[in-house]
Amino acid sequence: MENENKPATKRLYSLDALRGFDMFWIMGGEAIFVALASLTGWPILKLWAEQLEHVPWHGFHFYDMIFPMFLFIAGISFPFSMAKRISMNESRNSIYKHVITRGLLLVLIGIVYNNGVNFDFAHLRYGSVLGRIGLAWMFASLIFMNTKLNMRIVWFCCLLLGYWVLLLLFPAHDLGSTDIFSREGNLTSHIDRLLMPGRLYLGNHDPEGLLGVIPAIGTALLGMFTGEFLQSKYLSDKPYRKVLYLFLAAIILMIIGRVWNIAFPINKNLWTSSFVCFVGGLSLLLFSIFYLIIDVLEYKKWAFFFVVIGLNPITIYLTGRIVNFRSADKFFFGGLESIMPSTWTPLIEGIGVTAIAWVFLYILYKKKVFLKI
Repeated sequence: MENENKPATKRLYSLDALRGFDMFWIMGGEAIFVALASLTGWPILKLWAEQLEHVPWHGFHFYDMIFPMFLFIAGISFPFSMAKRISMNESRNSIYKHVITRGLLLVLIGIVYNNGVNFDFAHLRYGSVLGRIGLAWMFASLIFMNTKLNMRIVWFCCLLLGYWVLLLLFPAHDLGSTDIFSREGNLTSHIDRLLMPGRLYLGNHDPEGLLGVIPAIGTALLGMFTGEFLQSKYLSDKPYRKVLYLFLAAIILMIIGRVWNIAFPINKNLWTSSFVCFVGGLSLLLFSIFYLIIDVLEYKKWAFFFVVIGLNPITIYLTGRIVNFRSADKFFFGGLESIMPSTWTPLIEGIGVTAIAWVFLYILYKKKVFLKI
């Protein structure tokens, strides 16, 4: 385990803010901006509203990066978390136990999130967002703990190239498709149809299936490369140059993703290797901007709204499933909705749900209650 030439760990305010920015769109930001686009009809808002929905198959919208950016952020955190545990004289075996337990616990929570408590196992969906995060982060962490930088890069390249080769060489023919990257003809979907128990999200394909974990490990590793670079003493006295290198790396990754898209389409459902590079680069670009403004230039006050969300991301993700914030919205904002034109209802509801959820998180923040797994 490497710890030489690394400074004392320090919490990145920008990372909490970016995590909160990421979760904001799930928490209610999407509904607010879609409603604004519908209400105003402004072309720029209508264009943004289109970005707040997933593409059906090949291609990319902003909303397609919400999930992988969260995994990327989890990757950035790991080198800092590991260094902190080492500084507290935690044993290697204890860190292994933490990594594996966390990964498998996220898989279990993901199943519960998909109505696992109903015990209808035949129709239960076992693939989940949390499960994909848990497994990809866990395997990436194990690679990170047992290799040096050069071998980590080799692992990253082999995972992405290997996944591409697998899909090229082993198309699926069970549904009669000849398109190796279609929903019916790709190996990833075929393996899920063969091996995944219960229900697949799209019937013949699950976007959080088994084989897609392979390239998702690459997404987590990209975050870990970023975290290790930030943690190192390299250019510690030249933060602007450090930001420049992050920015350049982001642009290079996005270019690689776009070029690779010609042969291996950018596709969130398949978590294609081109998708890993393009979205990884875009996530890194956003992080470098947040890092520059918040941690380097120290303009922090504006980010507090997002930090409150970012410190309790699992909490808001789970409560959004369990707690009916819309009922609370009707209680607090139903009167306002009733006196306004019906065209305003989606906007008021979106703002209301988001505000109530944020106040809930703010109370937890003030009480220092943070759900960590």
